[in-house]
Amino acid sequence: MTVEDILQAVETILQDKPLASIQYFVLSQSWLGKTYGEMAEESGYRDNYIKEVGSELWQDLSIALGKKITKKNLHLALKKYLQDEIGNRENQSQQEFSEESNLEMVSPDSFSASKIEFPSGPVPLGSPLYINRPPLEELVCNEILYPGCLIRIKAPRKTGKSSLLNRMIAYAREQGYQIVYLDFQEADQDVFASLDKFLRWFCVNVSRQLNLLPCLDDFWDMEMGSKVSCKIYFEAYLLQYIDNSPLVLALNEVHRVFEHPNIAQDFLPMLRFWHEQAKQDQIWQKLRMVVVHTTEIYIPLKLNQSPFNVGITITLPPLTLNQVQNLALSYGLNCAADSEGAKRLAPLQTMVGGHPYLVSLALYHLCQEEMTLEVLLETASTPVGIYSQHLRELLSLLQKDPKLMLAMQQVIATDQKVELDAIAAYKLESMGLVKLNGNQAHVMCELYRLYFSQQLGKHSG
Repeated sequence: MTVEDILQAVETILQDKPLASIQYFVLSQSWLGKTYGEMAEESGYRDNYIKEVGSELWQDLSIALGKKITKKNLHLALKKYLQDEIGNRENQSQQEFSEESNLEMVSPDSFSASKIEFPSGPVPLGSPLYINRPPLEELVCNEILYPGCLIRIKAPRKTGKSSLLNRMIAYAREQGYQIVYLDFQEADQDVFASLDKFLRWFCVNVSRQLNLLPCLDDFWDMEMGSKVSCKIYFEAYLLQYIDNSPLVLALNEVHRVFEHPNIAQDFLPMLRFWHEQAKQDQIWQKLRMVVVHTTEIYIPLKLNQSPFNVGITITLPPLTLNQVQNLALSYGLNCAADSEGAKRLAPLQTMVGGHPYLVSLALYHLCQEEMTLEVLLETASTPVGIYSQHLRELLSLLQKDPKLMLAMQQVIATDQKVELDAIAAYKLESMGLVKLNGNQAHVMCELYRLYFSQQLGKHSG
């Protein structure tokens, strides 16, 4: 049985009491035999808090099942529950088959690799292939409850920003909040021609998502300026005409704005000002802002203007070995179970640095039984490996920008951290190729070191 089987079983047992993300974490780790101390060390929570969460969970299960459930007898109790459930389903299936002979019998707990979707884009809500990274999920869901909050989610491409954002949005919808989602990649290039044009585009999009008729000309006054006009439009129209429920303004791919300093130097301080308005003006407390981007801002802003030194910042870490193991089990790879399974997966985690997309891609191919893990790792950086398309795309992006190409050559030429130009450093970080400490960069993972050492060596030669 996989961890996902257990999570689903417990959700069924506690159907009137949904599990919080920290409860999912404690349950899955308990199933894998981890101690409360190990859980606390991995999650950053205190020992006592983890024990309290576990104690409450076992009590809820004991009440629901009518028998004493503890961390020690968890395996035995849940296995018996699942066996009973399977037996009941088989009896029901047999009865239905006898009544209607053309029905096809399907084992309720069978795993089919063909049902697993190829990793691409955000992980769908409810998918067993989403791995929580405690305490991030709980943190963003708690923070969105605060009036006037500003949340920043920062991470390189394909590391789970949109998946986390979608879960936070789903949680906000459950609270009855209104949602406006803007992805700045959808904006045409000419939208960024001027601040006025950009802010009008911004206001029209927000209006339409709130099912309000855009009426910018009633509030726009060029003598007051675009920023003040935009503020008045929100304050006197949008926030007035929606009901009393809070409004979550989720802004994705905000790094696109960084590429246009003439816009960013006014738009980003404006967001900060709106956040600070909530401290003194009740109407602005309705607004909760979430800003998502791939890299640090690389245009100069005064400290008292930047929206990125206020509010709460969420930086997505790579997957730990334990999280890689949990994901492998969700892919139906039972060979990943227990401490031996963790040892088998350690080389994969090292090769890709715990990068969520690269890990998922490997586990997808393994669950299709296309190759062994050993072959996958041996060929990972080669043209016949599973990462060949991903690596070619990255190489193509570098080749379009000679400065980036040169910067990446510097990074892979040494095992030491390399001081880079700020913009080159941030762009390489945005692509997920390097990790940064200030402007000092080192390569993100062994896969990229192997591939780019070979490819950029050819290019320079």
